[in-house]
Amino acid sequence: MNKISIDNATLKAYEKAKKDGVNTIFDRAADMKPCPIGADGSCCKNCAMGPCRVPLPKKEGAKQKRGLCGATAETIAARNFLRMIAAGSASHSDHGRGVVKAFLLAVRGEISGYGVKDEQKLFKVAMDLGVEIADREIKDIAIETGEKALAMFGQQEGEIA
Repeated sequence: MNKISIDNATLKAYEKAKKDGVNTIFDRAADMKPCPIGADGSCCKNCAMGPCRVPLPKKEGAKQKRGLCGATAETIAARNFLRMIAAGSASHSDHGRGVVKAFLLAVRGEISGYGVKDEQKLFKVAMDLGVEIADREIKDIAIETGEKALAMFGQQEGEIA
């Protein structure tokens, strides 16, 4: 068997699933023949006119096929890649918001077990966010830094730091 994961918990769960007769994503992936166009990333489903299946040219210098919008296979692959990055970033931004909320609870003294362990890093982040650090208590710097960071999650205008 090919190693499906480096994570021991995943490997144990997979072995249990096999023993219990449960079909998993790993089994389905092994049984599925990939679409040659989708495998290249040049299948476009981004508008209502498609999907456009634009294969890469077979020979160098051959005429490139184009989607209905005129996009080449390379353009479609780049668009798909950027959309995946944007979706992943959007999906994980709430994790960052949770970290900032926990940070604020900690520096306000509302939860125990957490705190500022690296003051130099706090100063760097604070300065990056435009927080004044001179002649201020660590707690005040941390709270203002956390509040500014939290506000950026709902920011509608301007550049996010």
